[in-house]
Amino acid sequence: MAPMLESQAELFAPLYQTVMAWLAQETPEPGLIVDAGSGPGVVSALFAEAFPCARVLAVDGSGPLLERARARAARLGLTDRFDTLTGELPGVLAELDYPADLLWASNSLHHLGDQRAALAAFAERLAPGGTLALLEGGLPARFLPRNIGIGRPGLQARLDAVESEWFGQMRDELPGAVAEAEDWPALLTAAGLKHTGTRSFLLDLPAPVDDRVRTYTAAALTRLREALDGGLDAEDRATLDRLLDPEDEASVHRRTDVFVLKAHTVYTAVRPA
Repeated sequence: MAPMLESQAELFAPLYQTVMAWLAQETPEPGLIVDAGSGPGVVSALFAEAFPCARVLAVDGSGPLLERARARAARLGLTDRFDTLTGELPGVLAELDYPADLLWASNSLHHLGDQRAALAAFAERLAPGGTLALLEGGLPARFLPRNIGIGRPGLQARLDAVESEWFGQMRDELPGAVAEAEDWPALLTAAGLKHTGTRSFLLDLPAPVDDRVRTYTAAALTRLREALDGGLDAEDRATLDRLLDPEDEASVHRRTDVFVLKAHTVYTAVRPA
């Protein structure tokens, strides 16, 4: 999934840069920024560019993804301020040389069974006055109008419902899974932090789109088609197959109404000094 993770993060770069400008108001000169669950390091590198005096540490459980992160940092001339740490969250954070001034956790917390305990561990690794920025939730991505001229209207709404069921099952099957109401400000407060802000950020790429956006859209729908196959009826599977067939005039590779609209929500909290 590395190429898809990279292309998605690159496509969303304007959104992340807006997030970073917002975070800079709260933490203007961080010494250490930790990207907890960094994947291939696209966003880690954006942090290094947005905060030119900071050291950035990309943390992930996948060694191959972190190899790609190091290669990206080298291409961008960031190696003097960029490092990686391989290990499973949250335990690997105990290996930090010193506390983080800004800890960024983007869609990584929901992969940990006990989210409350993980947030407490994140909080422990913050310097006094340091900020935890948690990206979770928002709104599902939209790529197509409600009625696309093939299949039943409302395909993406039905995909959302099936994906929500899949997500719940994924959470239930995680080691040490604990069910929590997803009241992130309350959970941040329970971790001993002071909730300081919540803001949603929008990526709006209207039709007509370029080939890069079409490629991303096709990859995202392919992943949904594969992950949710058992939860879709025959008509929706057939519609997705047409949308993903480059030879079909109705496919996302050819149609003129493809767009990307997605909202990410970020919650910030500070460790009391």
